Amino acid sequence: MERGGAELDDAHGRRTALSSGSPQPAARRFLLAAFGDPGHAFPAIALGKALAARGHDVCLETWSRWREHVEREGMRFAAAPEYTVFPGGETPGLKPYQAAVRASAVTHELIEEFAPEAVVADILTVAAALAAEKSERPWATLVPHVLPVFEPGWPPYSAGARLPRTPIGRAMWRGLEPALRGGLEHGRKDLNGARARVGLPPLEHVHGGISRELAIVATFPQLEYPRSASPPWARVTGPLLWEQPYEDVEPPPGDEPLVLIAPSTAQDREQRMLRAALEGLAAEPVRVLATTNRRPPDGGVDVPRNAKLVDWLSYARTMPLCDVVVTHAGHGTVVRALASGVPLVACPAAGDMGENAARVAWAGVGVSLPRRLVTARGIRLGVRRVLAQPSYARRARQMRAWAQLHDGGERAAQAVEELAPR
Repeated sequence: MERGGAELDDAHGRRTALSSGSPQPAARRFLLAAFGDPGHAFPAIALGKALAARGHDVCLETWSRWREHVEREGMRFAAAPEYTVFPGGETPGLKPYQAAVRASAVTHELIEEFAPEAVVADILTVAAALAAEKSERPWATLVPHVLPVFEPGWPPYSAGARLPRTPIGRAMWRGLEPALRGGLEHGRKDLNGARARVGLPPLEHVHGGISRELAIVATFPQLEYPRSASPPWARVTGPLLWEQPYEDVEPPPGDEPLVLIAPSTAQDREQRMLRAALEGLAAEPVRVLATTNRRPPDGGVDVPRNAKLVDWLSYARTMPLCDVVVTHAGHGTVVRALASGVPLVACPAAGDMGENAARVAWAGVGVSLPRRLVTARGIRLGVRRVLAQPSYARRARQMRAWAQLHDGGERAAQAVEELAPR
């Protein structure tokens, strides 16, 4: 659908496409743009909040559902265009880069009006990157997970495979690189087609949707595989954490270890993991606190006596009380658990969850269960293993200590400030 719902009267009674949650003047202006799914919108809100707290005038362009939260955190809000890019919607068959070209015109108008000194585009928000380059503004990419640029001998991003430990393993993955390179080249051609349609020159390199000026990699450095040479444009800042406000939820009573079941907000519509976890842990000497994330399973679910099932809860306030988090391994949930010092049982469902689960296992902060083992028995054994081996909790606490010393929001905000001309 077209952009809308962002017009408000300003102080002089004029209509403007921007709304302001903070009328205080700021030293500099920054435009952020983010895809509207929580895994992308929330890190952008965290970055915008940090920039606004440092005295800057920040506008965040994202889906209308987040407007209230954006303004409450001291930013202006602009409604991003929302298009259906799969068959069956209002624009059936619209391809992602076609949508990006259309949306870039809207964001270009916003840039001309707001006149930011730099633009930060979420890695999925190609439109904002195109618009920023078209407007000749410095622009950065916000990568809300590990950097998806791999080196020779590494498994492809999101494959769910761990970093090989032997020359044979590295050679195996190198043997697949011609096929993987073909996919990257196809992506480069598609992006260059979109660039041509907005009047930009073609790129010679792959991963062209990631800025070569600055890429903010909002994850723990301990989850990043060691590289032969780090890209000079990539800066690992630590996670950008933000969540919606919500009331406290009391865990089940008792002194047994507390296990949080934290399903994805976007995957596993049948709540397969939630059902398996509640069944598998029913007879274990643990307390279980689980959330449906406002997606109650059809037909209900059996809740054992040692468990409590709620519609929603605050991860920020609940996870520090926990001993294990069972999750689909969305990046936001993973880093929130680690920032709370809690190890994980990762049960990836789709997308980049397999990659996040592999990093959890590689970093020694939890175990990863392949999809075929996401059963009552598999989750039960995974939780037992994490509770029985103190090394998982010890390493998770080390991650928490790192996060306490390195604020991801502050570090990312500083990087954006350095990008903009003075």
